[in-house]
Amino acid sequence: MASSLTTFTDEARIALDTLSGRATGLFSPSLRLGVTGLSRAGKTVFISAFVHNLIHGGRLPLFEAQKSGRIARAFLEQQPDDAVPRFQYEDHITALVNDRVWPDSTRAISELRLTIEYESASGWNRMFSSGKLSVDIVDYPGEWLLDLPLLGKSFADFSREALEMATLPVREDLSRAWRAISAEIDPNADADEMTARRLAESFAAYLKACKLDERALSTLPPGRFLMPGDLEGSPALTFAPLAGLGDRRARNGSLHAMMERRYEAYKTHVVKPFFREHITRLDRQIVLIDAMQALNAGPGAMADLERAVTEILGCFRPGRGSFITDLFSRRIDRILVAATKADHLHHESHDRLQAIVRRLADRAVARANFTGADVDVVAMAAVRATREGTVKQGRETLPVIIGTPIAGEKIDGETFDGKTETAIFPGDLPENIDAVFDLSGPDHRQDSTDPAIRFVRFRPPKLERTAEGVTLSLPHIRLDRALQFLIGDHLA
Repeated sequence: MASSLTTFTDEARIALDTLSGRATGLFSPSLRLGVTGLSRAGKTVFISAFVHNLIHGGRLPLFEAQKSGRIARAFLEQQPDDAVPRFQYEDHITALVNDRVWPDSTRAISELRLTIEYESASGWNRMFSSGKLSVDIVDYPGEWLLDLPLLGKSFADFSREALEMATLPVREDLSRAWRAISAEIDPNADADEMTARRLAESFAAYLKACKLDERALSTLPPGRFLMPGDLEGSPALTFAPLAGLGDRRARNGSLHAMMERRYEAYKTHVVKPFFREHITRLDRQIVLIDAMQALNAGPGAMADLERAVTEILGCFRPGRGSFITDLFSRRIDRILVAATKADHLHHESHDRLQAIVRRLADRAVARANFTGADVDVVAMAAVRATREGTVKQGRETLPVIIGTPIAGEKIDGETFDGKTETAIFPGDLPENIDAVFDLSGPDHRQDSTDPAIRFVRFRPPKLERTAEGVTLSLPHIRLDRALQFLIGDHLA
């Protein structure tokens, strides 16, 4: 899919940008790491924990360079791209550590440079390596990434697919109001601003309803309809799919022509620059997913999540080039698909969560015809908000997780105050992975009387301090494994 997203002129600009970056990298080696995921998957928390643990020497037993004592120090530097907002690491750490609240979600693209000084494990490498690596972390919303397939689709294709998706059982009731409005409108009628606005607002309301916890749907382009930023109210965001277009061409001055023009403007001025200026410059990528919420919402949400991961993989440029080709084109050679919030389950279910994500990723790789890059999966928690314990219930001993639920969270009619630590039996993930993806089976939802998982959100943990009063690094589950896969080979 990625090969169809650019023109010859785009490729020429990408090659020049890459050559310029490679020339700089000869004297200052760098690695560009993309961090994406759909809303509330934990992108901001992952980056904050990534940096905090490296700067503060966190407990990272599976991160070989740290385990062997070869990292001298890690520190923040000025990022290379002055036109990209800086990831506000300090603010996010203050929220996590001091206020014990989760930082605000990613709303736009941002960047941060972390430089690591290290000693190579190889004597040969020590002779020729500078012993310094700059990791440029690029944070961007997954909803924006899901826009990239639009570059290869006409307005008629987009309309047809959007209407087909809207009639799926898991979406049919949510899209009913928008589809009713759309069915009343003649695409060949004269263009009218108020009609366009009414359609766009109704379509956006449907997409936002799909994001709610009860459905937890993932494939929701156009992404800027959910995160408009400074484009809110612009013509480039005032369009919607139209019903009954078929193969006919738009009449000049018609509503069809207006919507088609605005759709093409969205692709030209919003989607394509994002792809050219950011996605084509990445070396490594982590895709964070909230599989827990999708599992709670049922097989329909899991199928939608798989569809989203498939489209995300199809937008990347995978592969390993030669010395010559790498001068002009960057390729992503490693992608990690990470299921977040593993701390909301007892460790006995972690293997099942990872197996579910492995199945999802393998199916997505096959559907996207994705080759040329190593793809791995992990069940993790970048910041561990709970600890584990056991509770006696009659003759039975139940494994529980212990933490402080966020104020307002509920289980079995009990509402938590945000201050009291509580032990919760989260339930077990199903042993039969196939059932998770079985659309013909029962569709368990979070409001069911017998949910698969007792899912509540917890406050960040209260950090431990040493005898000298030094605050320890943020606790995690398998963050070290993620680090080893994403950057470990560059520190060998």
